[in-house]
Amino acid sequence: MIRVEDLHKSFDGAKVLRGASFSVGKGEILALIGRSGYGKSVLLKHVAGLMKADQGRVLVDEDEVSQLKGKGLSRLRNRLGFLFQSGALFDSMTVFDNIAFPLREKTNLEERKIREKVQSELEQVGLMGSEEKYPSQISGGMIKRASLARALVQEPEIMLFDEPTTGLDPLTGQTILNLIDSCHRRLGFTGIIVTHEIPRIFEIVDKVAMLHDGVIQFQGTPEEITASEDPIVCAFLTGDMQGVSQG
Repeated sequence: MIRVEDLHKSFDGAKVLRGASFSVGKGEILALIGRSGYGKSVLLKHVAGLMKADQGRVLVDEDEVSQLKGKGLSRLRNRLGFLFQSGALFDSMTVFDNIAFPLREKTNLEERKIREKVQSELEQVGLMGSEEKYPSQISGGMIKRASLARALVQEPEIMLFDEPTTGLDPLTGQTILNLIDSCHRRLGFTGIIVTHEIPRIFEIVDKVAMLHDGVIQFQGTPEEITASEDPIVCAFLTGDMQGVSQG
């Protein structure tokens, strides 16, 4: 469903992506791993059509994302949910209204149907009873749950997760990963998760792609990456990157 081919991107002359390529099959979840600050979120934003590459292309169902405009781009984004690292909830809206926002903006559903769908998502993510609270009144973990519910309320075919457990304690982080797993089983979306949750992420994904020095150093199953003898992969997984060059 998603193919990234030879993607290049520079900012002010500094090369971030140097020919990254990987693919995700329909219904699969891929974990995108690698060192902090080396382009994983940039790569994710290219898939969402939020950035345009200097070279290379991103294809979703054979449609080149960078070439989509107007209604074509709107159709893609209607198929896609994005969980931002910060959660990106609207501070002035309640949890309920945050989750209802995409339904009110992008659909013609009557308010009764919107309420039913929002209540269903609140139940799925364990936030029943918190719908009238504002983001400032709930915990970081609850913000991530509400953000996930908002991203899923339209039942997207594609889900992009940018560091879904950042800033959370290990127990809450594991809860969020379990929640993503259960939502995937329920909806069957195709997903990419940018994450540092190693090895915990390997329990819920089908594939792993490791970004190193602007290219995909490794792509395969969780079992294959843990068995890899590639010195760069081994160094990253063990946390010992001394002597490993970076661009």
